[in-house]
Amino acid sequence: MPPSPDRDALARLAAAHGVATSYEGSDRTPVTVDDEIVAAVLGQLGVDATSDDAIARELASAERTSSRFPGTIAATQGAGRDLGDGVAGTLHLEDGGTLDVQGALPADLPLGWHRLTTGDRDITVVVGPARLPEVPRTWGWMLQLYSLRSDDSWGMGDYGDLAAIARRAGGEQGAGVLLVNPVQAFVPSTPLQRSPYSPASRRFASPLYLRVTDTAAFGSASDEVRAAVARLAPPNDTELIDHDDVWLAKRTALELLWEHTTDRPVPEDADDDLRAFAVWSALAEVHGADWRRWPDPLRDPASPAVAAAGEEIADRVAFHLWLQALAREQLDGARAAAHEAGMAVGLVHDLPVGVDPGGADAWAQQDVFASDVRVGCPADAFNPLGQDWGLPPWRPDRLAETGYAPFRDVVRSVLRHGDGIRVDHVAGLWRLWWIPPGEPAHRGTYVHYDADVMLAALLLEATREGAIVVGEDLGTVEDVVTRTMHERGILSSAVLWFERDWDAPGQPHVPPARWEPETMASISTHDLPTVAGWIADERVHVQHRLGLLDASLDDALASAATDRAALLDLLREEGVPDDDLVVALHAVIAPAASRLVLSSPADAVGQLDQPNLPGTVDEYPNWRVPLPVRLEDFFTDPRVAAAVAPLRAARPAPQGPTSPAPS
Repeated sequence: MPPSPDRDALARLAAAHGVATSYEGSDRTPVTVDDEIVAAVLGQLGVDATSDDAIARELASAERTSSRFPGTIAATQGAGRDLGDGVAGTLHLEDGGTLDVQGALPADLPLGWHRLTTGDRDITVVVGPARLPEVPRTWGWMLQLYSLRSDDSWGMGDYGDLAAIARRAGGEQGAGVLLVNPVQAFVPSTPLQRSPYSPASRRFASPLYLRVTDTAAFGSASDEVRAAVARLAPPNDTELIDHDDVWLAKRTALELLWEHTTDRPVPEDADDDLRAFAVWSALAEVHGADWRRWPDPLRDPASPAVAAAGEEIADRVAFHLWLQALAREQLDGARAAAHEAGMAVGLVHDLPVGVDPGGADAWAQQDVFASDVRVGCPADAFNPLGQDWGLPPWRPDRLAETGYAPFRDVVRSVLRHGDGIRVDHVAGLWRLWWIPPGEPAHRGTYVHYDADVMLAALLLEATREGAIVVGEDLGTVEDVVTRTMHERGILSSAVLWFERDWDAPGQPHVPPARWEPETMASISTHDLPTVAGWIADERVHVQHRLGLLDASLDDALASAATDRAALLDLLREEGVPDDDLVVALHAVIAPAASRLVLSSPADAVGQLDQPNLPGTVDEYPNWRVPLPVRLEDFFTDPRVAAAVAPLRAARPAPQGPTSPAPS
């Protein structure tokens, strides 16, 4: 559409719906969003901005309702909330009690999800804590679980390996925390989506990580069936991890056990949402990975056609419910192993920023998603064309109408099996970069969310589970995000590569003793070079081979050498010998002010290849690189012992009785 001549009206309409008409770029300069992009994003929210007349009508409607509370509001325990002199009603507490309110919510409200009735409206009121408890000072591992193969795993790391790592890392090394890559549900038809950050659902677990031989069905099977299952095991020593091969082998083995057992438990809380997920999983096996390409009657989960189809494949639906029961059992086992090993924190599970647009959540919750929008990032110095993650965002208006139940349920599902949650792209609790249909990644704008409600919900659910919260705030992030996180007891991210004084000449590295305490620190991340790769300039050479460098190879190598020199300067300033850089980099971050310091197995053993190379899909073996040593050998590897020795010395495990296992 042509730009609207009434820019002031368009700007006011956009502001009323949380759509940005300008923003601050990565270089801190203001960027004005094109009018047609603003109008297109408003259209995805059901707001007509295609003409001046339409804008005037929509603006009048927005202004009439601007004084009304949204469908969900937040309050902080101990602080209350002003509602305005004219607001009166009844607050229905989560525990069944009621409270008359007049103009304000009292400060002594209990934590919980409450409901305020005022006039003809029901408003969800979420009361969260002011701050989470202090996180213990400890160290641990950040795991790409799929990469950690053992003698008992089938081609890739699994939940059994996670339990073994927890047991040995906590018991033998004194580690206090394990950060695990997302293990949420995938689309169960091949080819599989390899990235753990594009799950089919964030509410349910992935059966891809099941250890078949740890199931009760395998344990009680006849010798003949057990032998048949064992013969299905895929190769466990391939150069790269073959997700499809692993899943086909596990699915066939689990189907065989399903046929030969009467012990077919389903999750005790198999509610409508879980059953809908099982129906979707069964339908995806028949009709393909993307529900948007299914026959029309099956695209609506509430349609009679879906109910009828579910009845026709009832046994397959039950099979997928069984897989969820197995996954929950094995995830709980891994968490129990961490507790029994005395870990100060335990397992922290990673929460991706979104879901596959063709997956289970996008199918079951179509009314909450802006299904035609993709989430990403605007252009910056590292990505001049922006980033398109291909994930649909939630509509903020629909979240408010549903009492933020979709967000609450996602957080609960992650914390069901963990002692903490790491929120990927935590800035998304404040705003997300929306890319409207047909536009490239850099042609989008920000849509704002109610961060007060999001934070209240997140902290409430974490408090109820006794869990910690970590936010990934790397890249271009508004100052309010990190500042608020620290105020509320949420750890932000500190990565050695990036902890520099960017305003000082030469941009020197900040000594770890001066890092913000409310952080989870690491040398690198899964999207950055490993230590060995950094030493060898492996990322630069790979990008050169793939034609991804913006500069010449010589210029890129020179820039990398400059960055390396700056880090070597830090080692000298801190008095850390640099004869073994793997050990040196662990030694320099070990005494950091950060509450948590993490290493990665890939760094500790000197792996060259990084797990994921942003900007690539099939050009690089993303999420397929196995650790070059077996899990059984990892804990006795002298390189690992040398790398973690500084961490163990600076952050010794607490003495005393171990934590109780989760019930």
